[in-house]
Amino acid sequence: MAERDDWLPARLLPTVGARGQEEQEKRATSVLLAVMHAVPEFGHALLHELGAPRSPRIDTYTEVRFKRADKAVIPDGAIVCERATKAWTCLVEVKTAGAALRAEQVGAYLDVAREHGYAGVLTISNDITDGCDRSPLAIDGRKLKSTKLWHFSWWQIITEAIVQHRHHGISDPAQAWILGELIAYLDSSASGAGGFEDMGPSWVAVRDGAPNRALRAGDPGVRDVAIRWDQFVQYLCLGLSQDLAKRVTQVHPRKQDPRARVEAVSHRLASDGVLEATIRVPNAAGDVVVRADLRARKTQVAVAVQAPLEGKPTTRVGWLLRALTDARPDLLLSAHFPNARQPITATLDQVRDNRETLGYPPDPKRSPRDFTVALVRSMGGKRGRGAGSFVSDTRAQVFDFYRDIVQELRRWQAKPPRLPDVPEDVAEAPTADPPPFVAAEAREVGSAIDVASRPSTDSG
Repeated sequence: MAERDDWLPARLLPTVGARGQEEQEKRATSVLLAVMHAVPEFGHALLHELGAPRSPRIDTYTEVRFKRADKAVIPDGAIVCERATKAWTCLVEVKTAGAALRAEQVGAYLDVAREHGYAGVLTISNDITDGCDRSPLAIDGRKLKSTKLWHFSWWQIITEAIVQHRHHGISDPAQAWILGELIAYLDSSASGAGGFEDMGPSWVAVRDGAPNRALRAGDPGVRDVAIRWDQFVQYLCLGLSQDLAKRVTQVHPRKQDPRARVEAVSHRLASDGVLEATIRVPNAAGDVVVRADLRARKTQVAVAVQAPLEGKPTTRVGWLLRALTDARPDLLLSAHFPNARQPITATLDQVRDNRETLGYPPDPKRSPRDFTVALVRSMGGKRGRGAGSFVSDTRAQVFDFYRDIVQELRRWQAKPPRLPDVPEDVAEAPTADPPPFVAAEAREVGSAIDVASRPSTDSG
């Protein structure tokens, strides 16, 4: 059967023959909405974030038509969830590949949704945002007073499909197979439903301008790279979520909206030549910090953990070394000390040879407050996703670091206090009789209780 090795499996949802942007979008819309209807567990997992009710079935439609002022308005699709006497409806607008959502078009769909009392409009494209309530479009706020606007990236949809299929499990085998076919379809480049493609047309100019300190926060190219970086971090979070079946998120100030975050990234990039983000994995020993230094052409992935609160300084370093028994020797370890401006840094190989390498020279008895473990590599320079690119190399570095280091680390925990051991002569000594006066009192109390408990003989 060796000849079968080169045969392509028959697919329920083939990508063969898809030609042109319009046909690609129609196929992607129909395929996704049909699977949401056929596999309700997957459909409800997506729609739960939009506040849709968990209805017995999900009805989906494509190319729904409305008339407004003698003009046809045709959203790509619609989703209806009916429960009891209420119907929850949202219109759907889909873009694939590099096609961009248009604010004017989505605004018209919001008007239609408001006029018909629908819940809102869902947009789907390759634009990655940090939540379904974060739209890549700037929409007039007056249109959103009574109607919601949501957004899913195709990468987020693929992530939810993989989590449901691989980790949570679909109860019906036929439905599980259908969901697997959707994953295979969206995973094909021909579907136009990809992840994060590249760092954009301004990447090379910004990368080369950073070492010369020639960047300005207001430059369009700097802002474009800042936007791409924010999307790339979300791409990393969703990729980790696919493999871990846990919601991995980017950490940023609570009140910082996406626009303010892009401004902050732009200023840091222009002033320091650095792109930095913090990623949080549930129950991990610490947050993962990804730092790309465009001036040094180095990318660093690091995690900080609290040092033990007891033991000598070298004993606390030993605790960290035991956690890194199988780690690569070129890892950078840093010890941070109270009231010290700079940490003490050495390679793992150096610390293995001498634990005092991470000691505090002015005061060897001073104990570290926390440790940082970091993996540093040369930065990929290309803008795309191939070998040697920034996207591919950084993604591999983050996943390697999490797999080899972060998931093996445990937070330090003090041992519970112990009771003193009981001496053998005490443990084996016979129980002594109570003193005479204690025994007498016990007899008196017992007699009183016995008298009180007797039934009364007084007939009066």
